[in-house]
Amino acid sequence: MQRIALSPRRDWQWRVESQGMHYHTQEGQVYWDESACYRFSRSQIDLLDDVSTELHRLCLSAVEAIIKHDWFARLRIPEYAVPYIVKSWEAGCPGMYGRFDLAWNGDGPPKLLEYNADTPTALLEASVIQWFWLQECFPDADQFNSIHEKLIDFWQHYRQSHPILHFACQEESAEDFGNLEYLRDTAIQAGIQTHRLPIEQIGWDTVKHCFVDTEDHPMQTLFKLYPWEWMLQDEFGQYLPKANLNILEPPWKQLLSNKGILPILWELFPDHPNLLAASFEDKPLLGNYVRKPLYSREGANIEIRRHAGVVETSGSYGGEGFVFQRHCPLADFAGNYPVIGSWIIADQAAGIGIREDKTEITGNNSRFIPHYFVED
Repeated sequence: MQRIALSPRRDWQWRVESQGMHYHTQEGQVYWDESACYRFSRSQIDLLDDVSTELHRLCLSAVEAIIKHDWFARLRIPEYAVPYIVKSWEAGCPGMYGRFDLAWNGDGPPKLLEYNADTPTALLEASVIQWFWLQECFPDADQFNSIHEKLIDFWQHYRQSHPILHFACQEESAEDFGNLEYLRDTAIQAGIQTHRLPIEQIGWDTVKHCFVDTEDHPMQTLFKLYPWEWMLQDEFGQYLPKANLNILEPPWKQLLSNKGILPILWELFPDHPNLLAASFEDKPLLGNYVRKPLYSREGANIEIRRHAGVVETSGSYGGEGFVFQRHCPLADFAGNYPVIGSWIIADQAAGIGIREDKTEITGNNSRFIPHYFVED
């Protein structure tokens, strides 16, 4: 694994915009950053593929354990949502996608930092944008990236029972909107009839007891780029278990997007080479650790405590509690700290995208760096 400095393509902004990415610059700072890339060997990519497949297996086993042992309170899941979650799991409601965030420097076992299992973003750039970059900049190399093909394959199977699909997010977020539109485009390519609307404009019909769109049409299937914990707390959240509405990601996915899955994984699979020691607040770790809210996003309210001092970020999360995770130093490439986001699409490892920052906490504006690999 090497970090290689590059000269960006002269008209890179126009190129990525023509491919659907209009959030390449955020708050005046470059987000899509092709002034560098990461180079892997095929054996390293094969390892990331295997590790992602293994972590996905562990996570599905953890969902089974949470349901079997009734560990919902440990994750601060509202009691009224528990039957809803269990029903979705027992019915086999499929999950479409998720992203493991891994710490790795190219040697030894990659370590799981967290699992973005409900509303992962950085999808468009990992799938389409870095693929076209590869074709122009390293046409003789390859890339760990079958995201686009696997998404379309998922939709082709999904449309057999769900031919019409509503897509919703908070559209004022350019990043969320860009990711939503990309996913909607893959669904359209698979033959699904789609409708888009802001999530705030979804209504509840008190007579028919169903959710409706802006034209008062009943909604049967919804893809939402909006966290489950927010949905359950919203005004209409109480109606979700009562409505006949299929939702992607399904309700059981909120068990995996909760940071409480980290100590549960460690309890179930202690000393697993791809896991870091983790605990709930009742048994805080000693030594160097990272404290994370059960619910948090974009690197908010993270505290890294080690012998050299404390690094922390602010935010509005943490009210439900925290977990502790053994501190795993990120790879340091001349002051650049990458996190490898490894994608699962329809239960299969599908590719990686790399986010990089000048600090060890990856936040909303951390840069996306493309990658390629070559034969050993």
